Amino acid sequence: MTDEELKHQELFRRLDRMAATGMPDGYEFKPQPNDVAAAVLSKSSWAVLGLTLDIELFSQAHYRSSIEPDAELSELWKDVFLFHWKEESQHAILDELEWQREDEKLAAAERDQGVSDLIALVGAVDGLLQMQAKADTDYFLRVCGRSFDETQREKIGATVLRAYRWQYIASGVQNERFQKILGGMISGEQMKRIGAALAPIVSA
Repeated sequence: MTDEELKHQELFRRLDRMAATGMPDGYEFKPQPNDVAAAVLSKSSWAVLGLTLDIELFSQAHYRSSIEPDAELSELWKDVFLFHWKEESQHAILDELEWQREDEKLAAAERDQGVSDLIALVGAVDGLLQMQAKADTDYFLRVCGRSFDETQREKIGATVLRAYRWQYIASGVQNERFQKILGGMISGEQMKRIGAALAPIVSA
C-alpha cells in the first residue's frame, strides 16, 4: 500500500499545481508534512492505525456525498476521485484487519494508552483544521471581491471550520463501520473517553 499512497500523493500534488494556475495569488497550505509525520509517528501503532482507518473512511464519505452526485464538477476531477475512492476502499479493508491484529497483541494497559494516543491524534488533527480554516477564510475574504462586516466574517470562519471538522474528523469517526470496529476492541469506559474528547468537535 505504500507505493499506492505515494502515487496518491503525487497525483494530488499535480492537481494542486493545476488548480493553482487558475487561483489568485496568496493561498497557503499551513500544515508542514514533516511536522505532521513526526507527531503521528510518536504515537502507538494501535492509535495510528485507528487514525488511518478514520481517514480512509472519511475520504470515501467525501466522494459519495460531495463529488459523485455533483453533475457540475469537472469530469476529470470526478474521475480522479472515483479511482482514489476505489483504492481507498481496498485499503480500508486491509487496515481494518491490521488494526484488529495489532489490538490482539496488546495488554489492557497498552490498549488504554492507545486510546489516549488516538484522542491526542484527533486533537492534533483538529488543531491543524483550525489553523487551515483560518488561513482559508482569510484567503477567501481577500479574493472574493466584496466586503463583509465583522459578524459576517466571524460566521464565515465558523462555517469553514465546522465544515472541515465534519469532513476530516466527524464523518469518519461517526461512520457505522468505524464505530463497530472500535467498539469491538475497547471497553465502554474507553468509548466514553473518546466520546467526551470528540464532543466539542462534533457538536460544533
